[in-house]
Parts: sequence; structure tokens; C-alpha cells
Amino acid sequence: MKDVAAYKAIFLEYLTEKIRLKEPETLYEPMLYMLNLGGKRLRPVLVMMAAEMFGTPHKKALDAALAIEIFHNFSLIHDDIMDDAPLRRNKATVHEKWDVNTAILSGDAMLINAYQLFENYEGETFKKLAQLFTKTAMQVCEGQQYDVDFETCEHVTIEEYLNMINFKTAVLVGAALKMGAIIANASEKNTKSIYEFGRLLGIAFQLQDDYLDVFGDPKTFGKQTGGDIIENKKTFLYLSAISQSSKKEARQLEHLYALEPNDPSEKITTIKHIFEHSGAAEATQKEIKKYTELAFNELDKIEMDAGHSKILKEFGENLMKRRV
Repeated sequence: MKDVAAYKAIFLEYLTEKIRLKEPETLYEPMLYMLNLGGKRLRPVLVMMAAEMFGTPHKKALDAALAIEIFHNFSLIHDDIMDDAPLRRNKATVHEKWDVNTAILSGDAMLINAYQLFENYEGETFKKLAQLFTKTAMQVCEGQQYDVDFETCEHVTIEEYLNMINFKTAVLVGAALKMGAIIANASEKNTKSIYEFGRLLGIAFQLQDDYLDVFGDPKTFGKQTGGDIIENKKTFLYLSAISQSSKKEARQLEHLYALEPNDPSEKITTIKHIFEHSGAAEATQKEIKKYTELAFNELDKIEMDAGHSKILKEFGENLMKRRV
């Protein structure tokens, strides 16, 4: 087994080899730009790690790893358009650097490219990977629609929010690990458990992302601080603040979320204070810990080398300590 940095380096070399600029440049240049913006490369690394943990060389998992990373970045391009986000990883978003039409079409091409990569697998492996990818891709779209709907929905419950991030973010993390297990022909029991480990860790990951969006350092986080507040997104922080505040404070928060000032800095500062004062910030940290521990419980069910299990646990722990 290699460490995360080694897997990431191998993946980046493969990405550079396989994804190149070609005609028409106006279609492929935005794809290359997005894929080269950086990021943690969490999902492709997990595909390769899972394959090797179940006894198959990481090279066999590279096409699936590339497919899941391309799909993830496709979804980010379209998310940024819907959110009208100016920055992604501290750089201009694709629709800002080019235009909305270019971003939509390049994103579409990335989705198709992701499907093409699964054609490099044969027989039952191809069938299982394609079925998992199709199901996961639909769930991600459903999650994104829930996210959009929640912006204008008057009442959203914490349970509904957790269901949304499960679809929008967590299932793709679970699918990454499951793909590696499928390629390695792991048992059904192990395949199911490693998927659940990834899915639960993915929920914790998204909750941490929501927390960092408000309380993170923009220099390290790579996105606009308070972006979710500007977009009036009903995150776990917001929903916890509503449920834990007095009626007067809850009404104040709801009123603030109805405002769209030209300069949102004062709005962001006020809402951050409410999140801290109400206990929502602390509640979010507790929820992150809860889902991380649930993921680790699932990890204990997997039949694999103890050293491999330890690597996955350390991976999860480091993910929850991140500031980016």
C-alpha cells in the first residue's frame, strides 16, 4: 500500500496523459482548466486505495478513478453556474472565465467522457461499474435539485437536509470506494461495507465543508467565505440555529436570510454571530464527529488487513481535521 500523496501523484500523471487539449479548443480548454484547478483528488485516490486493499493493482482502477474525478468536476461546473459562484479553488469559475454556454457544454462533454472511460472494463465488472455510476449520477442530480429547492422552501427539516447532502455529496464518496472493491472482485459483504464507510464519511465531509464555508480561512478554503449565507442556503448550521434559538432570534435569522444586500459583509458577520451564540456551530461540530464515528464503525465490519483498515481510519481522521 502507498500513502495518499503517492496515489495522488500517480493519478495526476494519468490525468495529464489521458486528458489533453484538442479541437475544438473552445470545448476542451475549459475541461482542462477545471481538471487542473487542483483540489484534494479525494475520490480517485479512494478508488485506487480500495482496489489495492482488496488485492488488485491500482493501475486497473485508474480509468474508474479518472471517470469519477471527471464526473465530480462536471458537477462542480454546473453547480457554480447555478450558484453564480465567482471562485472555485481560489480561481475564476469556468462560467466566469469563459461564459455560461461554454461552461454548460464543456460540462456535458465531461459527463460523456466519464461514461466512455468505463468502456475499458469488460464483462461483469463493466456492468457493475456502469450500474453503480448511473445510479450515483442520478442521486447526485436529485441532491442538487433538493439543494436548489431548499433555497425557496419556507421550511426545511434537519432530516431533509441530511438526506440532500447524502445524495449530493456522500454517495459519490461511497461509490468511489465501491468501484475499487468491484474492480478487485471483493465480496458482496465487503463491497457493501466499504460503500457505507465512504457514504457516512461523505456526510461528515459535507458538514465540515458547510462549517468551513462560514468559519474557514478563505486563503486556505479556496472559496468565497460566507458563500452559503450570501446564497441563503439552509445548511445544517442555519437549521440548527433556527431550532435552538428563541422565537425572536429565529425570526431575526429568517429575516436576514430574506435580505440580498449589495454589500453582504455585515449580513455574514451578523449571521456568524448567531450561529455561534445559538450553539449551531458547536452542534455542527458534534454532528461531524457523529458521522465520522459511524463511518469508523462500518470500517470495523470489513474483512481486510488491519494495516489497511488503519490507513482508511487515518484518512478519515485527517479529512475531518482539514481546513481546505
